Amino acid sequence: MISLDAKIELGLSADDYASQMTPELAQYLMARGITREAATAHKIGYVGVPRIGHERYRGRISIPYITPTCVNEIRFRTLVDSSEPKYLSRDGADSHLYNVGAFQTDSDFIAISEGEFDTVIANSVCGIPTVGLAGANAWKPFYRRAFTDYHKVFVLTDGDQAGWDLGKKIATALDVAVVVSMPDGMDLTDVYMEEGSDGIKKRLGL
Repeated sequence: MISLDAKIELGLSADDYASQMTPELAQYLMARGITREAATAHKIGYVGVPRIGHERYRGRISIPYITPTCVNEIRFRTLVDSSEPKYLSRDGADSHLYNVGAFQTDSDFIAISEGEFDTVIANSVCGIPTVGLAGANAWKPFYRRAFTDYHKVFVLTDGDQAGWDLGKKIATALDVAVVVSMPDGMDLTDVYMEEGSDGIKKRLGL
C-alpha cells in the first residue's frame, strides 16, 4: 500500500508536470482527440524538468491516476516511436483503475476502456462515464466489486486478439458486461477520430 508521504509527492509531481504542458504537447494530444480541456481535467502533463527520482521519465507525458482524495500513481508515456517502452511506471507501482472519479457520476451504466488516452476521450470528450485499464492484461479479479451496482458495464476493447481476450475475461467476471470491440486493428481513439463522439455513442446504443 502506498504511504501518505508517497501520495503527497505524487500529487505534487502531477501538479508540477501539468504546469509544464507545452503548446507542442497540447497539439500532439489534440491530434489524438484529447482537447485542452480534457487534458487539464485529467492533469496530463509533461516531464520537461523531472523531479528527483524521475530523471528517466524526462521528455515523457505524465498521466496521473487521480482519485477523489489523492493521486495514487503516475504513468509516463513516450512521445516518439522508438525501441524504448511506450509506457513506464514507477518501480514497485501497484495496479490501479484509471479515472475512478467516473464512479461518482450519477449513471446506471459505466464503461471500461483499454488505455488511459482512450479513457480520457470516452469520459471527458464523449461524455461517457469511463474508467480505464493500463493495458489489456491489467484487469484484476477484485476490480469486479467496483461494478456490482451498475445495470450495464460497457467494455470497450481494441480490435485485436488481446482486446478480445480482455473482453471475454471481464464478461466472465461481470454478468452485466456488454463487450463493444472496435473494428479490426483499431482502438477507441481511431474510431473517435473517424466517427466523432456520435460514432462512439452509437456503437454503445446511447
